Amino acid sequence: SAGCAMAAGGRGSWFRALALGVSFLKCLLIPAYYSTDFEVHRNWLAITHNLPLSQWYYEATSEWTLDYPPFFAWFEYALSHVAKYFDPEMLVIENLNYTSHATVVFQRFSVIFTDILFIYAVRECCRCVNGKRAAKDILEKPTFILAVLLLWNFGLLIVDHIHFQYNGFLFGLMLLSVARLCQKRYLEGALLFAVLLHFKHIYIYVAPAYGIYLLRSYCFTANNADGSLKWRSFSLLHVTLLVLIVCLVSALSLGPFIVLGQLPQVISRLFPFKRGLCHAYWAPNFWALYNAMDKALTVFGLKCNFLDPTKIPKASMTGGLVQEFQHTVLPSVTPLATLICTFISILPSVFCLWFKPQGPRGFLQCLVLCALSSFMFGWHVHEKAILLAILPLSLLSVQRAKDAGVYLILTTTGHFSLFPLLFTPPGKLFLINIMYLKLYFVFFNSSDRRERPLLNWLEAIYLIQLVPLEVFCEIIFPLTPWKQHFPFVPLLLTSVYCALGVTYAWLKLYASVLTERIPVRQKAE
Repeated sequence: SAGCAMAAGGRGSWFRALALGVSFLKCLLIPAYYSTDFEVHRNWLAITHNLPLSQWYYEATSEWTLDYPPFFAWFEYALSHVAKYFDPEMLVIENLNYTSHATVVFQRFSVIFTDILFIYAVRECCRCVNGKRAAKDILEKPTFILAVLLLWNFGLLIVDHIHFQYNGFLFGLMLLSVARLCQKRYLEGALLFAVLLHFKHIYIYVAPAYGIYLLRSYCFTANNADGSLKWRSFSLLHVTLLVLIVCLVSALSLGPFIVLGQLPQVISRLFPFKRGLCHAYWAPNFWALYNAMDKALTVFGLKCNFLDPTKIPKASMTGGLVQEFQHTVLPSVTPLATLICTFISILPSVFCLWFKPQGPRGFLQCLVLCALSSFMFGWHVHEKAILLAILPLSLLSVQRAKDAGVYLILTTTGHFSLFPLLFTPPGKLFLINIMYLKLYFVFFNSSDRRERPLLNWLEAIYLIQLVPLEVFCEIIFPLTPWKQHFPFVPLLLTSVYCALGVTYAWLKLYASVLTERIPVRQKAE
């Protein structure tokens, strides 16, 4: 059945213990260092609190201008009215890089408090997990494993509670919308996703999965016996309701700026194409491999006198800066080229969702592939965007060993690529890495020990090599004279090596989806 079943123990004390435990851990991380994103959100609090709506997307006292959709701006506006009771000085626009103790406490607790939505969404997702067999041991329950993988997700802890962002709240909206679609509460799921898009526009990358699934499962209400679409079952009412939801949410979000004639300004802030192909910390995607290849060809060309040193572009892609640059040997990449690559890479998953319907499982597979494809080929992709694929893949990984193997590769390499965001002693990073590697191996091997091994020998060797890579980058390299002349080498090695794993996981998941045969009975459902 495509519907969701309440898993045994889904509401048990173990879930509350996991939620409270991770919340206490987040509280312990309050004194941790924070990135420039801390100042970004402090500045947004000040902008929305002091300025009229008409100036929100024009204000530029700080370099960290407001560049999220309007719903997130209103979210900051609401937080600002609580922030003023902690320290009014944090709401002064001119107080750049203001970090009083009260400001830090408020900002940290605002993330922890809004994560309540994420905890609730995880609980709803656990209701949607159907285990293949009853498990006597709590460690073998798919719902328990899923709760651990989501609530204690290492990437979210780094990005939100050390680096500082509000991804838990946003992923809570996404996971809750996924749960509602799995529960066949289609309108609620569509509403939640529409709201999410106007909180953070990066989720538009997974919009094709939502659109096709709603069209296939909600707008067409029946299938033929062989699983093909029954065209006469098309419901104009259902389409109208979906369109009304999208239009209503969009009107609430963008309507005021359309009236003010500021929509082009808002869009220019949301899509700043002048930031360059890659973020300062290279995301481990196709463009990391492309850049590395161009750099290798450049070095080879200079050594062999095939290239003129005076004609090498000054803007270096390995300078660790957010900027535009030109490739030296390979063709330079434009935003349009990345858009075309992303569109082409998403198409097969969308076709599979339409022609090989599998209910919620097919939707989740398409959603993950859309997220991974956009991560692989998108313009100026942040390394943190890998979480957009890792979190929904968690729901698939607890039900099949095949998906668990892909998840293990993707989550290990994806989280490892986030390590450059941590400015902590190397030993701590090493211990954290080992802890989570062991965690995933223990849980997945305990839940799927009767099935085939999750990894083949080549995949296992690849993941094990992450340990010496970390030792070299964090311990050995800083002691060498190369650090002064080639400071970007550790980040280059990390991004390129992790890009190989992410690319492999993407290809392996695609191969699984494209070659999977669906029983006729399952198609009919």
